[in-house]
Amino acid sequence: MKIPRIVLFIAMVAAIGGLLFGFDTGVISGALPFLQEHWTLSDGQLEWLTTSVLLGAIIGAIASGGVTEMLGRKKMIIVNALIFFAASLGCAYASNVTELIVMRVIIGIAIGITSYVVPMYIAEISPKKYRGGLVTLNQLMITIGILASYITDYWLSNDQDLESWRAMFMVGIYPAIALLTGMFFLPESPRWLISKNKLEKGRAILEKVESKDQAQQIIKDLQYDLTVSRNNSGLKELFKPWLRIPLSITVMIFFFQQFSGVNTIIYYSPTIFKMAGIVSNTASIIPAIIIGAANVAACAFSVIMLDRWGRRKLFLIGISGMIPSLAVLGISFHFGEQLGEMLPYYAAGSIIAFIIFIAISLAPLGWLLIAEIFPLRTRSLGMSVGSLAHWGFNAIVAFTFLKLVNTLGVAYTFWSYALVCVIGLLWGYFYIPETKGKSLEEIEDHWRQGKSARSL
Repeated sequence: MKIPRIVLFIAMVAAIGGLLFGFDTGVISGALPFLQEHWTLSDGQLEWLTTSVLLGAIIGAIASGGVTEMLGRKKMIIVNALIFFAASLGCAYASNVTELIVMRVIIGIAIGITSYVVPMYIAEISPKKYRGGLVTLNQLMITIGILASYITDYWLSNDQDLESWRAMFMVGIYPAIALLTGMFFLPESPRWLISKNKLEKGRAILEKVESKDQAQQIIKDLQYDLTVSRNNSGLKELFKPWLRIPLSITVMIFFFQQFSGVNTIIYYSPTIFKMAGIVSNTASIIPAIIIGAANVAACAFSVIMLDRWGRRKLFLIGISGMIPSLAVLGISFHFGEQLGEMLPYYAAGSIIAFIIFIAISLAPLGWLLIAEIFPLRTRSLGMSVGSLAHWGFNAIVAFTFLKLVNTLGVAYTFWSYALVCVIGLLWGYFYIPETKGKSLEEIEDHWRQGKSARSL
């Protein structure tokens, strides 16, 4: 059985939201050195510029769960495309650092919503056999967006023009236009339609992406689950004992994902390489492009393997590789004086290894698992909590990175991230479930029976 073309088309268009997510979080990386010189910014102001988008993402995550459930997945993505477009223009034409921070907060709101509504939409419309790869297509687009932001930063950077950053931010309007246009041609989530008593519309869409027998079974299971939970939707249901395990997985997988330090590399990559001895603003972006390319390649590998190897195996392989990669990165900076001109190469090698291992494991699995482990009536809220956890932890790490470097030193900062990964490996052994080959309704039934994560 091949992936139906209509499903692949739907996933690819919706995943442009992931590209925007990646581009608008990564573009700040190459812009920071120019912004620092253009407005003579302190480290504290640089951290606020970097963290502003994350604060917006937290707001988007908190405020949007109920709205997404009310409007539907498709309309929410369309609204976000409009926000991306307007805020990208606002960033490009900001006249001072305060205006830029405000615009970055607004674009962060769209990122916070998109980060969970796109994988949720794809998960709810995908055949179970291919759900892992199709949802992870969104993560692949995030990595492509990050790489595109690095290439854009390098292409548009000019050490003689301290306002190069304006053109970098402006590029974000083009994927926003593509997402806005494409979403008008896509259907609504069939599971959301059925939950809103639009059975025939939902059935028609399901029968385009599944066989008629499979579509009928999904509708039967879905109607049963909706009947069971009809009087128990919303936050009250989300915090019931039978959903404690999926809720804890949602929070903890993003804790270990973010406190591995991954986004310090995404946001501060040129800054890190300047710490390693590269002087030029433009030249400091080149290693970031190489890292971004490795990120895309590794994520493409995970798209293929998630539905073959499964979620647990890739998690355990990935985090086991992240630990020595971070340890070696710390060692490289610790012996930086002895390494001399070789330090940037050692730093780049260990960062590339780290990026490869996280790109096949924690990076895609966070968004994939939270799209799978919640029942339909609480999926929007559950994924909203996951998005809140992701962006909250992300903001803490981004806001403290330079402070940790100035207090502990670069080496001990990365060693502390490695220690978090050791704890994450132990946690994941007991709490990462295997959802490969299970329908969303089968996963819900597993939690209702009070079974453990490992037994799924």
